[in-house]
Amino acid sequence: MIGCHSSDAYTSGVEYLRVMQNFVPDPAMVDVMENLRDRITICTWMGENIHMVNEALRCCLEACHECFYPEVRRAIRIFAVPLAQPFGLDGLCNISTTPITILIDTGRVTPKNWLSIVAHEYAHAHLGCPGHRQDFAAVLFHLCLGLGLEIPEEQMDATILRRWPPYPSILDPLAFWRGETGNL
Repeated sequence: MIGCHSSDAYTSGVEYLRVMQNFVPDPAMVDVMENLRDRITICTWMGENIHMVNEALRCCLEACHECFYPEVRRAIRIFAVPLAQPFGLDGLCNISTTPITILIDTGRVTPKNWLSIVAHEYAHAHLGCPGHRQDFAAVLFHLCLGLGLEIPEEQMDATILRRWPPYPSILDPLAFWRGETGNL
């Protein structure tokens, strides 16, 4: 996308968002177009940079895959996408798609913490089910151990597991998508 005119980048960003809406349970979960103030800036930035962001997430996904033998790895794809604020999600794993789709709002987490959120969603993908029960905790423990992340305690409750591994959320997640953070 280097060398694109901004209108080409904008169109590419809009198309990317439309495709991402196919991977979420509710298309409203990916809705930048309602943001009249920022949508041109966000879509243009995405058209110019989304491939680089997705490549960084694919590296995180591959690191998670490396924690398991090839024969037990599921087919998983991963994408960065701004998730709509009302849903309150930093990421999600859609086990209903083939392959399983992980979506990460890379604006809600600093790049140094992307591996943490990818590991969390990967645990859901590996199990092929939602929820934060003890089977989830066991897979997450295995991932955290293999990735060098903070390891959950053996008997954590679901409330804590929903946000494990711990990482701080960013106050203005759209700043990343507007290209204001400058760090990838």
